[in-house]
Amino acid sequence: MGHAETYAEYMPIKLKIGLRHPDAVVETSSLSSVTPPDVWYKTSISEETIDNGWLSALQLEAITYAAQQHETFLPNGDRAGFLIGDGAGVGKGRTIAGIIYENYLLSRKRALWFSVSNDLKYDAERDLRDIGAKNILVHSLNKFKYGKISSKHNGSVKKGVIFATYSSLIGESQSGGKYKTRLKQLLHWCGDDFDGVIVFDECHKAKNLCPVGSSKPTKTGLAVLELQNKLPKARVVYASATGASEPRNMAYMNRLGIWGEGTPFREFSDFIQAVERRGVGAMEIVAMDMKLRGMYIARQLSFTGVTFKIEEVLLSQSYVKMYNKAVKLWVIARERFQQAADLIDAEQRMKKSMWGQFWSAHQRFFKYLCIASKVKRVVQLAREEIKNGKCVVIGLQSTGEARTLEALEEGGGELNDFVSTAKGVLQSLIEKHFPAPDRKKLYSLLGIDLTAPSNNSSPRDSPCKENKIKKRKGEELTREAKKARKVGGLTGSSSDDSGSESDASDNEESDYGSSKNMSSGDDDDFNPFRDESSEDDEDDPWLIRKDHKKNKDKKRKKSIDPDSIQSALLASGLGSKRPSFSSTPVISPAPNSAPANSNTNSNNSLITSQDAVERAQQMKKDLLDKLEKLAEDLPPNTLDELIDELGGPENVAEMTGRKGRVVSNDDGSISYESRSELDVPVEILNITEKQRFMDGDKNIAIISEAASSGISLQADRRAKNQRRRVHMTLELPWSADRAIQQFGRTHRSNQVTAPEYVFLISELAGEQRFASIVAKRLESLGALTHGDRRATESRDLSRFNFDNKYGRNALEIVMKSIVNLDSPMVSPPPDYPGEFFKDVRQGLIGVGLINVEDRSGILTLDKDYNNIGKFLNRILGMEVHQQNALFQYFADTLTAVVQNAKKNGRYDMGILDLGSGDEKVRKSDVKKFLTPGYSTSGHVELYTISVERGMSWEEATRIWAELTGPDDGFYLSLQIRNNKKTAILVKEVNPKKKLFLVYRPNTGKQLKLEIYADLKKKYKKVVSDDALVHWLDQYNSSADTCTHAYWRGNCKKASLGLVCEIGLRCRTYYVLCGSVLSVWTKVEGVLASVSGTNVKMQIVRLRTEDGQRIVGLIIPANCVSPLVNLLSTSDQSQQLAVQQKQLWQQRHPQSIANLSSA
Repeated sequence: MGHAETYAEYMPIKLKIGLRHPDAVVETSSLSSVTPPDVWYKTSISEETIDNGWLSALQLEAITYAAQQHETFLPNGDRAGFLIGDGAGVGKGRTIAGIIYENYLLSRKRALWFSVSNDLKYDAERDLRDIGAKNILVHSLNKFKYGKISSKHNGSVKKGVIFATYSSLIGESQSGGKYKTRLKQLLHWCGDDFDGVIVFDECHKAKNLCPVGSSKPTKTGLAVLELQNKLPKARVVYASATGASEPRNMAYMNRLGIWGEGTPFREFSDFIQAVERRGVGAMEIVAMDMKLRGMYIARQLSFTGVTFKIEEVLLSQSYVKMYNKAVKLWVIARERFQQAADLIDAEQRMKKSMWGQFWSAHQRFFKYLCIASKVKRVVQLAREEIKNGKCVVIGLQSTGEARTLEALEEGGGELNDFVSTAKGVLQSLIEKHFPAPDRKKLYSLLGIDLTAPSNNSSPRDSPCKENKIKKRKGEELTREAKKARKVGGLTGSSSDDSGSESDASDNEESDYGSSKNMSSGDDDDFNPFRDESSEDDEDDPWLIRKDHKKNKDKKRKKSIDPDSIQSALLASGLGSKRPSFSSTPVISPAPNSAPANSNTNSNNSLITSQDAVERAQQMKKDLLDKLEKLAEDLPPNTLDELIDELGGPENVAEMTGRKGRVVSNDDGSISYESRSELDVPVEILNITEKQRFMDGDKNIAIISEAASSGISLQADRRAKNQRRRVHMTLELPWSADRAIQQFGRTHRSNQVTAPEYVFLISELAGEQRFASIVAKRLESLGALTHGDRRATESRDLSRFNFDNKYGRNALEIVMKSIVNLDSPMVSPPPDYPGEFFKDVRQGLIGVGLINVEDRSGILTLDKDYNNIGKFLNRILGMEVHQQNALFQYFADTLTAVVQNAKKNGRYDMGILDLGSGDEKVRKSDVKKFLTPGYSTSGHVELYTISVERGMSWEEATRIWAELTGPDDGFYLSLQIRNNKKTAILVKEVNPKKKLFLVYRPNTGKQLKLEIYADLKKKYKKVVSDDALVHWLDQYNSSADTCTHAYWRGNCKKASLGLVCEIGLRCRTYYVLCGSVLSVWTKVEGVLASVSGTNVKMQIVRLRTEDGQRIVGLIIPANCVSPLVNLLSTSDQSQQLAVQQKQLWQQRHPQSIANLSSA
């Protein structure tokens, strides 16, 4: 029932100009059930552009609605914005160019265009040229000097488009001056009453404005917001292929007018809460509502013709051996980190950041190992496909450039072998984050301590006196000191402090910032491990990382964290024992403390800590030695190895963000060379490589995350190279946005052939997770997983999809059964050598999902043990056979859980589909209410729908006539209740397992299949005449009598005056559709008062008998009358507003009505 129609063919409904789009385009079926508002705006774009098909009908529709939306204002006085949610490859670029052109013709000659990468500037120029607007120039923001853009030394730019990346929006110059930030420059160029276009392209990249948990909003997000607030009259266009899929990404889209004054939601946070509490369906409602109001349009290229397959890669013996060695090393490393941290008594804050770093490195390490196992297979496949006359695109996520550069520095610019990315990850983790302070650093820190005048209040020194107390109390002391620190605050920021502070952070800076990138942002700041499911970002080391990259050191010196001395000490791991280092006679006599006494103390404590430090350093050295031993077997950098195997840089077009690569020369030696070529500057290197691929000079392209947004590699009708594209992904991207982005590289409009996708999944357990996340997304894209929506071959991707409530439930059972808190639901894999539970318990302790209490040895589960993402990432760090067995056990448990849910009829379908199966859906009543919409006044409709699901005798006999099986036919129940028997019709569907399909008179076809043995117990076979009476009896009474009353003669619910619908043949649903958002709070209020707050809103898709589609919210029967009362009051006040609107249209000459009368 679920996937009958996820997508529907799309054609513009209200706008009749323009030629068809070159390729088939679809729209989700819930969106296609609502129609956009009427068109009253007439575009100024030239006839020539339209008649030559430079802009297709689809693109013109978007341009018209955008322009029309821009004529309206939000309640708070800002101009309304427009959101283009078209998928990759529908031609967003031309649509945007069209919007800019339209405004240019109306003498609004300045526009801003923001995107993700500088390379896309060339695409912007191309799009403007293609639609016949070649006189509009595109200027790159980062090529301007800081100062007025319209001034002489910037070439007096007075009009045109300024193209900028999001990251350049936060740029500022060191020299100062009036326009020292890019934002100020732009604001000055636009002027205060700017009413031109601002385009935020790929705007999900500015998304972290409303981050999850406690992390701060990103600077980019804030800059985007500020730009919109400073220019209230600007015509804003948001464009993003993943526009309304994740509500959090909408935080900066404040021009849509969904929240803010005059709307149901005061703040964005209110909107988010309402939507997220109400589950999946709510976002669909939001999208439909936006389309209804004419501010959103979302189409996707149909994925017909695209095939894709999953290629499982087998692992070799030697690889498995190497993997298991690596696992053992990580287990040892975990123990050492733990011991060292306890030895030097590290502070809680430091421990937290250390473990964050540790697990993030753990994950990257095994991720690199997984990818490396597939290189051979990819090379094989690629060669085959090229022999077959196709060409290959290989998608990677990260290039591992930072590690290569580190290795280069160590070797003094010389390399004797390919660099192993995996080794680099572990090595830098141990070197930078192992809790063993460095000698020199220790003394320099002490130096700071001695010279810094101690001008703080006594509480800071007081722990000194208590230092005799045993180590056990260290924790509490720390806390005391911390409290005191908060009160006193560290006001005197002497120059030394700031030095040490920036020193600590430089250290981190060098790790992540080592490769600043030429193309769109650094590859390595892509976060493959952001766990979609985890709400608290404890384990997300990437959050810490991004800030370091953006704020350069300059700023950091100015603002000193009040704990700056503290953090300098943390860097060396000596945080909590701060006072104990004043081990020289120069003690500033703190009031009320005896100097001599505290002095002796500190000496002792210094000695013990030195001893601990020595031991910690020894551990660190041991670990590095062990790593060196393992390093001989670790695989080299995937990207370099791939290029080398596929015939070197002369055969492979590389489109990535790295500056250099490691190559093997003819004589077998290995060297590092820059990617830039003599005649090609680094900035346009990727563009040149792309051109070579499209011209057929190179038949293999490798693209990384950095280069992939916005680049087009499809088999374009205009390109020389028209071979079919085969797109292979080595690592499936983690998030929807990225998967769609990458698949959109090779599947775009105007292509000769659709691409083939190949996903390589190795048999390592957690790898299937990578596929599962994408499967989840591709399923939501409907067409993709089903190929041609009905093709069967590619349906099997969904079996990898387990990140849902059933998955979490299963995982909980698995984890509890392993530590004996719960009995296992299924038996462990039979082919496992050894004791399954015992081994797996050890393995899970090794990856930190099970913790062992120090003294008692009791096992406890990690706090978010049922977080699927974390589980699947961590089990990569177990030995191959163990993780596979555990995964198998998890999958079996999951199957059992889902089976149970289906058996009990509790399986959650998400969106309810009615009228796609055998039910007949009729509309019996419609009430229409106007609502406070702000553009075209919206309206909501309350439909009363009756769904008939029974089976009449005529239908039953028709099916009966076609039955052939020996056991098929009518059956009567053996048991007699209330003088009645049950009649059913049975049809065999699976002869092997003897499963039967059952039809009942009152509820029609049953979802659950029955086993023959069960049928025999309750029913006996009869001829049709015997069944007739009973069938009709139940059929007729079930129109208005519930099952209880039918079988027992009375119903508890009915006798209380409530409605009971169990077993009724006709059910009544009340469905609210139309612009539900505008009355959302009212609906919420009514629902909450009657049925509690966190009832999921059930969204229903209906198809009535006359073919009309309705998508809306189901309103429970007991909420209907209070809701109707509420809506009719708002209806009256709205009638007045509509009359005023008609007056407004008479005053505005741009609207169509007046043009025709003129």
